[in-house]
Amino acid sequence: MKLPRDLSGQDLVKTLKILYLIEKQRKFMSMSELPIIQKTYDLIKWYVPILNRLPRDHKFTLGDRIITGLYDLLEGLILARYATDKLNQLELLNGKLDILRHQTRLLLDFELIKTERYEYIGKLINEIGTELGAWIKQQRNKPPKL
Repeated sequence: MKLPRDLSGQDLVKTLKILYLIEKQRKFMSMSELPIIQKTYDLIKWYVPILNRLPRDHKFTLGDRIITGLYDLLEGLILARYATDKLNQLELLNGKLDILRHQTRLLLDFELIKTERYEYIGKLINEIGTELGAWIKQQRNKPPKL
């Protein structure tokens, strides 16, 4: 972030303190999140600007579907974190993640993204899938509540 050049000494100190507090809060928020939620958040931050630059005939169909799927995945993970019966929600999210994998592969097949970007996105989606699979496994092995 660029600071204005015309800040006086006191204004500069105040601005730097505010920036420090914002950064501290951002780091705290990312540390308090489950890793799968943070990875999904990071994927959205990286992927959505790319999807918004798709050609018009794909941006409003495939691009919008992927973006909606990403936001649904993030929302679902956050809600599952607080749910008492997590297993059903997590299994639904696993299906949504698989849909995102296939939609992303379509981007590559239609030559709308480069192979390098596809590989990077695939790596992130697979990491999220691994964590989601572990979470599902943990919920399946959990003894039922009486």
